[in-house]
Amino acid sequence: MKIRRANISDVTALAALEQLHLQDELAADKRDNSFEGQSFSAADFTTLINQHWVIVAEVDTTIVGYVIAGKWSFFKQWPIYRNLLNRLPKLDYERARLTENNCCQYGPIWIASQHRGQGIFEALVGFLKKQVSNELPYMLTFIAEDNQGSFAAHTRKADMQVVDYISFDGRDYYLLVLPTSESFF
Repeated sequence: MKIRRANISDVTALAALEQLHLQDELAADKRDNSFEGQSFSAADFTTLINQHWVIVAEVDTTIVGYVIAGKWSFFKQWPIYRNLLNRLPKLDYERARLTENNCCQYGPIWIASQHRGQGIFEALVGFLKKQVSNELPYMLTFIAEDNQGSFAAHTRKADMQVVDYISFDGRDYYLLVLPTSESFF
């Protein structure tokens, strides 16, 4: 397995994986192709790779996982992220006051089902933390309440801390934060 920053030659594969697995977090009876949380186009991936952070996991030159983090300037084009930005001043996080300037949006993260449980999640998050720590001390994310697998991975394997619980567009989410460097603990 190889963990690395994505490059422009990965855009087509990443956009295809994003569309193919967009509704993986939803229960089978709720997959109706109406989920609008994060659907990135090839142009979005190009911007994310050039100006933000996209990390991939490869096995035999095939991308089997990826994780994204981006500055709010990119993410605030979507309503749910504007909602999160408006909540930042109200968050109860004992280590710092989170702002648009000291944290970024983390996620989504995706790992092919046949490669889960092999340490790829931890490797992707660890590599991403090192990359983001050069610019920002915190990453913020949201996880749907009914996505217990993701919640368990993020709180147990990535040590993310719940800082809020929100409702948006008929779904409930945990809001979690992760310091990007040990010096921010």
